[in-house]
Amino acid sequence: MNGLILLIPIALGLGLLGLAAFFWSLRQGQFEDLDGAALRIFVEDEEDRTA
Repeated sequence: MNGLILLIPIALGLGLLGLAAFFWSLRQGQFEDLDGAALRIFVEDEEDRTA
């Protein structure tokens, strides 16, 4: 029972830390262009064709 007194606040703190990191990444624009990054692999670069 004494372990729960310690583990519950730690779990809540880590959850809030993860939520804060998620909202920070939203504000920084990490999720703006999801399709562009996925399709970039199909585009050939000019340097790759000459090498």
